[in-house]
Amino acid sequence: MMNRPYNVLFLCTGNSARSVMAEALITTLGQGRFVGYSAGSHPTGTVNPFAIEMIAQTGYDLSQLRSKSWDEFALRDAPEMDFIITVCDNAAGEACPYWPGKPATAHWGYEDPAAVVGSDEEKRAAFHKVFQQIAARTRLFAELPLESLDALAIQRELKAIGNTATLAA
Repeated sequence: MMNRPYNVLFLCTGNSARSVMAEALITTLGQGRFVGYSAGSHPTGTVNPFAIEMIAQTGYDLSQLRSKSWDEFALRDAPEMDFIITVCDNAAGEACPYWPGKPATAHWGYEDPAAVVGSDEEKRAAFHKVFQQIAARTRLFAELPLESLDALAIQRELKAIGNTATLAA
């Protein structure tokens, strides 16, 4: 058993919506067992206000939210990641930095709610849908008996979660 929480890095291109929501969800749903982080290959520099609206419901410390480069997590003094999960198709296809410690990796794709064009209510509905999808997969992940699984089983479970159909609540 680990003597620290598992570190989970969620990657996307802009780090403004999906990866940030996933960071908050794994941290809050993981109840101290996980610490979530997020980053982007080409961060926008801001967190989408609709993402902030969704995250506020979790009780996550909103002051922790910021759009940042994945380069921060490749530095020598960065936290060592146990899991790295891409949440958008662009980041899944990009060459990632070297991650020390051989973290388990997976791709959990979601539609980009920030790409929705329409009224604020339409945008809010898109964010709510994706937030619920991320929450469903995150719950499955948080319930895994990681301490009793070997590395191959963990990798298999992570990928299976990414293939799980996600239904909006």
